Amino acid sequence: MRYKFILIIFLVFWGVMITRLYHVSIKSNFYYEGLAKDNVERKQYIKPVRGEINDINGNLLAMNRIGFSLLIAPHLKAKSDRLSAVIDTLVETFPDLNKTVMLKVYKKHNSPYNHNYIKVVDFIHYAAMMGAYPNLSLVENLKIEAETKRYYPYGKISAHIIGYTGRSNRKENKKDAVVDEVGKVGKSGLERHYNHVLQGELGYEISKVTATNKAIAVLEKEKPKDNKNIRLNIDIDLQKMIYERFAEQTGVAIVMRTNGEVLSAVSYPSYDPNMFVGGISTKDWKALQNDLAHPFTNKFIHGTYPPGSAIKMSMALAFEKAKPNILANSEFCNGHITIGKSSHKFRCWKKYGHGTVPLRKAIRESCDVYFYKKSLAVGINAMAKNLRTFGYGVKTGVDLPREYSGIMPDQAWKKKRFNKSWYRGETVIAAIGQGYDLVTPLQVARNTGLLATSYLATPRIAREVDNKVIAPEIKHIDLSPQYLNEIRRGMYDVCNTPGGTGFRTMSKLPITVAGKTGTSQVTSIPQSTVHRLKEHELAYFHRSHAWITTYAPYDDPKYIVTVLVEHGGHGGSTSGPIAADIYKWLFSHGYFHQDGDSMPADNNATVGENTTIDIYTEQEIRKVKRKAVKRPKPSSLDLF
Repeated sequence: MRYKFILIIFLVFWGVMITRLYHVSIKSNFYYEGLAKDNVERKQYIKPVRGEINDINGNLLAMNRIGFSLLIAPHLKAKSDRLSAVIDTLVETFPDLNKTVMLKVYKKHNSPYNHNYIKVVDFIHYAAMMGAYPNLSLVENLKIEAETKRYYPYGKISAHIIGYTGRSNRKENKKDAVVDEVGKVGKSGLERHYNHVLQGELGYEISKVTATNKAIAVLEKEKPKDNKNIRLNIDIDLQKMIYERFAEQTGVAIVMRTNGEVLSAVSYPSYDPNMFVGGISTKDWKALQNDLAHPFTNKFIHGTYPPGSAIKMSMALAFEKAKPNILANSEFCNGHITIGKSSHKFRCWKKYGHGTVPLRKAIRESCDVYFYKKSLAVGINAMAKNLRTFGYGVKTGVDLPREYSGIMPDQAWKKKRFNKSWYRGETVIAAIGQGYDLVTPLQVARNTGLLATSYLATPRIAREVDNKVIAPEIKHIDLSPQYLNEIRRGMYDVCNTPGGTGFRTMSKLPITVAGKTGTSQVTSIPQSTVHRLKEHELAYFHRSHAWITTYAPYDDPKYIVTVLVEHGGHGGSTSGPIAADIYKWLFSHGYFHQDGDSMPADNNATVGENTTIDIYTEQEIRKVKRKAVKRPKPSSLDLF
């Protein structure tokens, strides 16, 4: 037993010795060999040049300005004469530089383990450097490197689309080696969404160096992969016209082909993205944050609004999906409805009602009672489910970061959000785009394309990414041809017949437009109120949001124009003129004479055997317009 114990101790001892010998003589060799190699070889990364962003016509929307950065050799003592001499020379040459900041940056990055030059000045413009370069190139311990700085020529006009680049943080550096080396990353807009493309790929150079880190030979070199450019569907001239057209109004305008190509997307007011490139000041940041018009918010994907009457066309189709042929029956409107034994009145916008209302009239005159009654027969769950199929309450898939999905509420949503039951009264409010309903303007534009063509397209801002064309993404939605055609006729009436809420602004255009106006309330109206105040009589932030969403030409849809004016009051009188000016611009610049890739409308769909649904021909449209010689006096309650 004693011998076995001694034998075990002997084996354990020699096992430990052999393991240790292996570790020291073999395994550690790779580690120390690597250290030795690091002492004779130096790998330096070569930063790629960030790709540019162009509009459809080749105009530069994001470009790189050429300049220089200034770096100081490492291992200089903080209070040494050599460091002070370099800093003083820089301040004398460029008086705007801050000596204290440069010293602070140098001290932060200087250490015995850092053998790389330390950047103390990020960017000096090319013109400013040219006169000083001969003298600075002779300064000991100073290194001058070529540098680029992002610049946005159109500033505020394209800010919410293009976004901006800024200094990267630790989290961003950790996730991406290129970002870590470059120190800059796309923070918003296309700059963020396509950052992985625009930033390119690092190059490198491996050099043989001396003990003092001086390069004596280049062993290997790989050029960076850069200049990966992006070309957009955006027409910056159209974008500029719309931006300037908004003037003092706050809101959104979107112009899109029916295949999803976004020609313009304006969120007004905006901000100058150039403020963020080198780091925004605290004063400027607070000014943006405290502005009640929210210029920093991208309203076409981050602004969520009650859709109001702009949702009624899709709401009708949601009814039909849930209960086939429910739209065949007209509804009688006497100005309000009540539910059960409750005395609460859910009122129509027209005080004394619309009388007998079929589907087409319900769209043309935007009768609320029609939708109240249909919604009670269908229920909120079916309504919400079908509306999501039509693009509401879900992200559009546009190539911009952090898009909001909005809200299409149902019973489960309310239970989860508020832990409360759903009430039937909330169903009728949701049916006219109020209550919990929230949508983004881009969802409304996309849905309008569905109404025009029966296809739901994914909005696309980029046309070509690194010379690769992005194909449209279009999905056919099965809709009732009969009732969809009636809805289109109702939308035609809105813009082209006397009494239509968009007639005054849309009927005299060089092309035939179909659309829907809408007013979404931001404050409730008490039951005790007998006579509503007019929109212009309300305080600004109590006024309703004004919608208009349209497509054209009516018989061959190619373009969608959706406009929202925040607290604008009436869709027809406030958003309508902006939409009309957009169509005039498109027509005068040849857009309606181009053969685009827009989706054709499914206007002649067969409903049943030997049954075809008609639409207005251009000849019939002109005939109707000739009859409409006298414009009606606008209603004081032109809300829808």
